[in-house]
Amino acid sequence: MSVVSDRLPTFPWDKLAPYKQRAGAHPGGIVDLSVGTPVDPVPDLIQKALVDAADSPGYPTVWGTPALRDAITGWVERRLGAREVTHRHVLPIVGSKELVAWLPTQLGLGPGDRVAYPRLAYPTYEVGARLARAQYEVYDDPTELDPEGLKLLWLNSPSNPTGRVLSQADLTRIVAWARSHGILLFSDECYLELGWEADPVSVLHPDVNGGSYDGIVAVHSLSKRSNLAGYRAAFLAGDPAVLAPLLEIRKHGGMMTPMPTQAAVVAALGDDTHVREQRERYAARRVLLREALLSHGFRIEHSEASLYLWATRDEFCWDTVAHLADLGILVAPGDFYGTAGDRFVRVALTASDERVRAAVDRL
Repeated sequence: MSVVSDRLPTFPWDKLAPYKQRAGAHPGGIVDLSVGTPVDPVPDLIQKALVDAADSPGYPTVWGTPALRDAITGWVERRLGAREVTHRHVLPIVGSKELVAWLPTQLGLGPGDRVAYPRLAYPTYEVGARLARAQYEVYDDPTELDPEGLKLLWLNSPSNPTGRVLSQADLTRIVAWARSHGILLFSDECYLELGWEADPVSVLHPDVNGGSYDGIVAVHSLSKRSNLAGYRAAFLAGDPAVLAPLLEIRKHGGMMTPMPTQAAVVAALGDDTHVREQRERYAARRVLLREALLSHGFRIEHSEASLYLWATRDEFCWDTVAHLADLGILVAPGDFYGTAGDRFVRVALTASDERVRAAVDRL
């Protein structure tokens, strides 16, 4: 087993354990703004759909039910502005992290192949490349990369951790560049419905891709927009020539979304009201935390979308983590997301209204 585990970095969240203990010792209890896990209830209509599908004794299919594929194609067209999306253009996945971690392996990448992702990024992009024994590198502008041997290009807009949003013009330029060099582009758009000071655009929009899905796939999740992190519910949409072999590989691997979760996703994608209500909760928390951090001497960069505030006091990130832990507030150090983040912390909006107010009072 060490042959595989030795390829991987130390699991970053383990490093935060002593600071979590320190924050937990605060008389008012911990305010955990680190991981970004949803805390609000799963909407009733989604819970009902899950329960109604609980009697599911048979194996689910990897491709999902026709109702699930209808729900995904309908949402992609309605919400993202995509056109002529068929069942061949979509594929359910068992949460987006699973896909990110195993995609290079499932694509058949290995030594000599290159995977690229943003300089500040979700750590699992690197993990996926390591698991496949592929080379990996970071970028500021992907079009400045050497295309030779570059097999997989990750975009992430809105960004985790910074909340930065790529403009439609930038997306269009990057898609064209990747296509011109035959580079497969995967766009992680899991925070797309959480734009605050920007309106994020998908690579599936015809103004970005010219009406063709060739060489592009978007990754979407219901974890944040519908509070379904515990359901492991996500999907891919894009090039059928990419998704068809992935479907076959995932059939062999048994990567099946459970039937009750499939039913819950159908309900979630068919209802926009609960998404709007959850956005309003996060928007209110964001205003409070942003003002409190600014008044405490922080500077906030980007953060125009997603569920985080990318904040700095112009000091080493772990010093900031320790300072906030003494106030009973736990945040994520910026170097979890790359060395370029070593003077920032990521502050999640995913705490209850009561806990957010407690953090604001302490700040």
